[in-house]
Amino acid sequence: MRRFLFVAPPLAGHINPAAAVAAELVERGHSVAWAVPPGASEGLAAAGARIFPCAGPVRIDDRPRELRGVAALKYLWSDFFAPLAHAMAPGVTTAVMEFGPDLLVVDQQTVAGALVAERLGVPYVTSATTSAELTGSLSGLPKVDQWITDLLDGLRLGLGDPSARHDLRFSPRLSLVFSTPELTGQVVRSPGPLRFFGPALGARDGFPGFPWEWVDRDDGRALALISLGTANAEVGGRFLAECVKAARARSDRLRAIVVDPGEALRRQPSDHLDDDVLILPAVPQLALLARADVAICHAGHNTVTEALWHGVPLIVAPIRDDQPVVAAQVTSVGAGVRLRFGRSDAERVGSALDTVLGDPDFTEAARRISHSFRAAGGTAAAATCLERIATEEQENSWHGLLR
Repeated sequence: MRRFLFVAPPLAGHINPAAAVAAELVERGHSVAWAVPPGASEGLAAAGARIFPCAGPVRIDDRPRELRGVAALKYLWSDFFAPLAHAMAPGVTTAVMEFGPDLLVVDQQTVAGALVAERLGVPYVTSATTSAELTGSLSGLPKVDQWITDLLDGLRLGLGDPSARHDLRFSPRLSLVFSTPELTGQVVRSPGPLRFFGPALGARDGFPGFPWEWVDRDDGRALALISLGTANAEVGGRFLAECVKAARARSDRLRAIVVDPGEALRRQPSDHLDDDVLILPAVPQLALLARADVAICHAGHNTVTEALWHGVPLIVAPIRDDQPVVAAQVTSVGAGVRLRFGRSDAERVGSALDTVLGDPDFTEAARRISHSFRAAGGTAAAATCLERIATEEQENSWHGLLR
C-alpha cells in the first residue's frame, strides 16, 4: 500500500480528473488524502479519502466580467493562483507532515503543492488538467511569459526552496497530461518529462429525478448538449439564450439540453421542460455526452475531452484563460467549429449547428481523437503510473538510508 496526497484548487475542472485517479487508487487499496480549500472537498471524503482543509479566501468568480486575453491571464495568476498558493501552503505543509505521503500529485496551477514538496524534499508529480501550457501559447508574448516566471520565482522565495530552478508548473519527476498528442499537436514547451493518458473519467454523483425519459425518447431528432461549465455562470446568459433560440428554430430535427448553473435563463419567460429544450442548472454530463450528437461549449478542457472521448463533435466558443488554445486544438483536428463568444447570435449558432450536424467528417474526426484517448489508458493507466513512481521513490529512500 502506498500513500498519495492530492493538492488541488477549488475548481471542478481541475478536481474531476484527479478525483477519478484518486478513486482508482483507493479501489486498489492505497491510502489517499486531499489538501484542498473550502468548497472543493465535496464528495472527495465519500470516495474513501482523508481531507486536509486548506485556507482559500480567494474566489475566481470575483474577477471582472469584462476581462479577456492577456488581462484575464494576468488577473488569474496575480489575483487568484498566487494568493491561493499563499493561502494553501500552511495546510499543505500540515497534510504532508501528518499524512506522510509517498508521493504528492499536484495540480499544475496549484503551485502551493510544488512549493511545499520541494521545500520538504517530498517527491511530487504534476497533474496537468489542461494542455495549454504545452503549446507555447505565450511564445509570442515573451514579456507576459517572463512576468509569470517572475511571479513564480517570488512565490518560491517565500514558500519553497530558493535554490530550486525547475518550472513549478512541471514536476522534474513527471507531468501527467490528460489529453493526447493527437489533439494537442506538437508539444512546444516541456520543461520536464511528460506522459499522456487521455481524459481521466470516473464515477460522478448521481442525479435522482433526472428526466431520462425526455432524453431517451426516440423521435429521430439529434440531441445537442449546451454548457459553459461552472465558472462562467455570470457571463453566459446571453450566449445560452441565443443557443436556445437556434435550437428552437430547428426543433423539427434537433432537441437541446442547456446547462444553466446561474439560472440566467430562468429569469426570462420560456418553458424549461418542453418537447424541444430542457434547461437545468446541473446535469449528468458524462452520461449525456454518451447520448449526444453535438456539444456546444466554452472550450473548457474537461468538457472538450469528455465530448471527444465519446466521439461527439463540438461547437466551441472560448471565453478566456486556456479556452482559445483548446478551441484551436479542436478546429485544427477537424472535430468542430469555432464561434466568437461575444458576437454569436442565434443565426451564427444555428449555422454552426447545421454545419457540424450536416457533415459527417466532424464526427469522424471526433471519433479519431476518441480512439487515441482510449488507447492512452485514461484513469487506470494514470493510477498504475503513480503506483510505479511511488514504489520507486520509496525504494530510493530506503537505499539512501542503507548507504
